[in-house]
Amino acid sequence: MLRKGISLAALGLAFIAGPALSATHPKEPKAITWGFEGPFGKFDQAQLQRGYKVYREVCAACHSMNLVYLRTLGEKGGPFYDPKYPNPNDNPYVKALAADIQVPDIDSETGDAIQRPAIPADKFPSPFPNEAAARGSNGGALPPDLSVITKAREGGPRYIYSLLTGYVNPPAGLTVPAGAYYNPYFPGDLTAYWSGDHHSVPQGGTLAMPPPLAPDKVTFDDGTKSTIDQQAKDVVAFLTWASEPKMMERKQFGFGAMIYLFLFSILLWFSYRRIWRNVAH
Repeated sequence: MLRKGISLAALGLAFIAGPALSATHPKEPKAITWGFEGPFGKFDQAQLQRGYKVYREVCAACHSMNLVYLRTLGEKGGPFYDPKYPNPNDNPYVKALAADIQVPDIDSETGDAIQRPAIPADKFPSPFPNEAAARGSNGGALPPDLSVITKAREGGPRYIYSLLTGYVNPPAGLTVPAGAYYNPYFPGDLTAYWSGDHHSVPQGGTLAMPPPLAPDKVTFDDGTKSTIDQQAKDVVAFLTWASEPKMMERKQFGFGAMIYLFLFSILLWFSYRRIWRNVAH
C-alpha cells in the first residue's frame, strides 16, 4: 500500500508540475546560415573585425574573455592577421589595439596595484576586479565569460544571435520584475509572473541584461550599415572565432587527411589485387 501511495503521489506531482515545466521551454533559435559552418566554411576577416569592434565597444563593458590572448587577434585566421607578421606579437595593428586596453599589474618598485597599457601577450581583461564587483554592478547577476560562449550554450551561434535580436515587449498578463527584461529565446520559468491561464504561459524567460544593441550604436570602419541585425551577426561570428581560433586550420587539415586516406585506400586496393592475384578466393 505504501508503494502504491508513493506512486500515485508521484504521478499527481507530475501532472501538477507539467504546465510549469512546459513554461521553461524557450523559442527555438532563429534559422540563420553562417558562412563558417560546414566542412568548407570559413570566417570572413572583415566580419571578424566588425565583430571585434562590437565586442570592445558594447560587450566588453560587462563581459570578459579571459581565456583568449590579445595576440590571437593577429594569428592566422584571426581578425587582424597579416602574413607580413607571422609572429602576431609583432603585428603593429594588434599592438595598437592592445595599447588601447588597460590591464591590472603590480609596480615592480613599490608593489602597488597599477593599470598599464596591454601588450599582445596579455589576455583580454575582465571589466570587473572580482565576482562580487561584477554582481554588484549588474543587479546580482554575474555576466558570463564569452571566451567559449558559442560552444557553451545549446544552439550555439544561432542561440546567441537570437538572444541578441530577440528582445520584445512582454505580452499582456506578464509582469516583468524591475531590472529584468523579457526575451522569448532565454530559458526560464515565467509562471510566477504570469496572470493568465497556466496552460498558456509565454515562452522564454527574463534576464538582467538590457538589450545591448541599437541601430548605429557602433560605427563600422568599412562603411557597413550598422543595424541591430548586422551588429549581432558580426559579434556572433567574432565570438565563434574566439571559441575556436584554429577552426579553419582544423578543417583544412581534415580535408587533407581525407584526401590522403582516399588515395591510400586506392593504393591498398591495387596492392591487394597484385599480391593475391594468383590465389584462389
